[in-house]
Amino acid sequence: MILTDREIQISIQTGAIVVDPEPDLSFYSSTSLDLTLDQRLTLFKEPKAGLSISIDPSDSHYNHETILAETTSAHDIDAADGYEFRPGHMLLAWTREFVELKYQSRIAARVEGKSSLARLGIGIHLTAPTIHAGFAGQIRLEMVNHNKFPIKLRTGMKICQLIFEQTVGTPVRGYEGRFAGQTNAKKG
Repeated sequence: MILTDREIQISIQTGAIVVDPEPDLSFYSSTSLDLTLDQRLTLFKEPKAGLSISIDPSDSHYNHETILAETTSAHDIDAADGYEFRPGHMLLAWTREFVELKYQSRIAARVEGKSSLARLGIGIHLTAPTIHAGFAGQIRLEMVNHNKFPIKLRTGMKICQLIFEQTVGTPVRGYEGRFAGQTNAKKG
């Protein structure tokens, strides 16, 4: 069952859902809540001529954060100029908001793109929309520009939406996966 705007607001008021900073009323639609883009981006480095790199996620010593540290760099969006998101490129971004879904509340969520940005070719997740019951942190976005034109990204722009769902039961425990407590390194 998907929560309506009224149920989302009640869940925030009662503490079942935490969103910090608390969203303005303009962030709600009938069945979702908009979130905004944080200043920090993670950009993938351009490969050097003659250098071939292959990532093997099945390797027993594979660690996604180690690989990301070696193949990406942090970048802050310029307050005046924004960030020009080039066609065909992928980046990692964060929501500005910290979100917590108390697992006892029987609420999980899905992060989805905004249709206004999707129509421009911006995808905000590849195949990872699930925000598990018990999750607490900023939401990391896997963004791709599928357009043929650059698109300007600005800190604070509405970038995605959360769709909250009631779970059938209460989990035995909250989310404890590898992304538990994730935050933008600059903030965390």
